[in-house]
Amino acid sequence: MRTSTSAAASPNAIYPYRIETSQASLDDLQHRLALTRWPDELPGSGWSYGVPLNFVKEMAEYWKNTFDWRKHEQRLNEIPQYTTTIDGAHVHFFHVQSPEPNATPLLLIHGWPGSPVEFLDLIGPLTDPSSYGGDAADAFHLVIPSIPGFGLSGPTTEAGWTSGRAALAFAELMNRLGYERYGVQGGDMGAMIAPELGRIAPEKVIGVHVNAATMGFISMGRVEEDVFDSLSDAEKIRLGRLDQFMKERFGFNMIQSTRPQTLAYGLHDSPVGLLAWTSELFYGFGDAVEAVDRDRFLTNLMLYWLTGTANSSARMYYEGAHDPSAWAPKAMSSTPVGVAVFRRSDVAIRAFAEQSNRIVHWSEFDRGTHFASIDAPDLMIGDIRHFFRGLLA
Repeated sequence: MRTSTSAAASPNAIYPYRIETSQASLDDLQHRLALTRWPDELPGSGWSYGVPLNFVKEMAEYWKNTFDWRKHEQRLNEIPQYTTTIDGAHVHFFHVQSPEPNATPLLLIHGWPGSPVEFLDLIGPLTDPSSYGGDAADAFHLVIPSIPGFGLSGPTTEAGWTSGRAALAFAELMNRLGYERYGVQGGDMGAMIAPELGRIAPEKVIGVHVNAATMGFISMGRVEEDVFDSLSDAEKIRLGRLDQFMKERFGFNMIQSTRPQTLAYGLHDSPVGLLAWTSELFYGFGDAVEAVDRDRFLTNLMLYWLTGTANSSARMYYEGAHDPSAWAPKAMSSTPVGVAVFRRSDVAIRAFAEQSNRIVHWSEFDRGTHFASIDAPDLMIGDIRHFFRGLLA
């Protein structure tokens, strides 16, 4: 994959980009998939030990024999996309401008192991609501970057790329695009980066909307009995879900936060290893195996495989775990914050979120997963519109 421009770069230059995958890269992938050495599995273990063998085999077989990367590559290339260099890092982004002249600029930030592919179903309705039965007043100009070190942004080449540094890079990206006032939306790691943007550029960020929010939106320690008793039934369920996640499903985070380089050899060399490692998150550790379309999952996965960014993306967990400022108490943000909580996986609790965020909007939905922009795009679109409509009125 390379840019479509070969001109010498100037410090703040922005260049058009086109995904161009060599046939040799696709042939190599086919070869590696064909030579997979499969592990054994305990009978009847399901997802309790990790991703089941039959799930990975079926997904790998589909990837090898049915999935059409060229079709999805063409779809991605229909979206205007660009690259620039910020703080020494390559930054790729989609930039889709609305036909509505008074549209509000909106930055959409993915998480791990996601990418801008998460937002494909949001682009049309958010940029051109009139064509999708919506109100032209809800139109947005969309900027959808890949986090430095993730996917199309390519690997980072130095230490220190924390969520705070990514927030600074995205603030600079919006400056380069000439947007003086803009909104931000983020999920997962994007829900860590987005509030940071609201703190470092409060005069420019209209509001921050998050989903799949954790740091800054949950309890980071023991919850006292009187606090627990004050929670709603739904919040008690989310607290229990968080406790179970930390005990049984937090292994990926611990490894990426402590020994990402050791993990990298398997993820970088084996497509099936990368598939299995990331599918736990996408498919809810077996709780939501029907939620995410296989083609969407594999398109996202290809952006990591083809760019060799499994390692550099995982390193952001290490950087965050070893960044004292990430764990320090946050001052109250002055930027309005909206939170969307989706039933299948989210754990945000308002009482904890309000300790450092100016919460002005809180929605709870009876469907949707960690990747709600993929499996519940209608709810996500509606909530984004509702939140920013209240701020722009």
